[in-house]
Amino acid sequence: MAAKCVFLDRDGVINRERGDYTYKVQDFEIIKGVYEAIKVLKNLNYLIIVITNQAGISRQIFTRQDMEICHRYMHKKLDYMIDDIFYCPYHPDQTASLCRKPDSLMFERAIAKYHIDHSASWMAGDKEWDLIPAKKTGIKTIFINTDKESDYADYYAPDLITAVNEIIK
Repeated sequence: MAAKCVFLDRDGVINRERGDYTYKVQDFEIIKGVYEAIKVLKNLNYLIIVITNQAGISRQIFTRQDMEICHRYMHKKLDYMIDDIFYCPYHPDQTASLCRKPDSLMFERAIAKYHIDHSASWMAGDKEWDLIPAKKTGIKTIFINTDKESDYADYYAPDLITAVNEIIK
C-alpha cells in the first residue's frame, strides 16, 4: 500500500528563515506551531519528510557534521516525528546536481524509498523552487509565509499549522 506524505522545506517552514545559512543549534529556531502541525499529520498517518538544499556545505561555509548536529537538534525538538531528511549539499557555482531543488531527484528518491502515493501527498515550501519539483512529481503544493504569487502553488498559507488545515480537508 502506498504511503501518504507531507514533504517540508526546512528553512522558512520548520525553522525561522534568517536570510543566511542556519547551521548552528543556537540559530536554529523552530517556528511556532510547527510541532503541533507535524503532530496532527503524524496522527493521520502521514510520513513527514524534509527536503532541503544545503549549499553551504559545498561552499565550505559549514560542514555536513554542522548540518547533522542541527538536524539531530530538530529531530529532538520535534519528538522524532520526522521520518527522513533528504538534503542536497551542492551549490550551482561549485557543481551541477539534479538533487538540488528546483530539480526533483530528492523527491524521486523519497518516493521510491517509501512507496509514496503522489496524489495523496503535499509539499510545503516558502520558495518557488520548493514547489517546482513537487509539481513535476505530481505532488500538491502549499506556498508558506509569502505574499508572492506562484504558478506552482495549489494553496497559500501563512504558516504550517494553517497549511495543515488545507491538507486534512
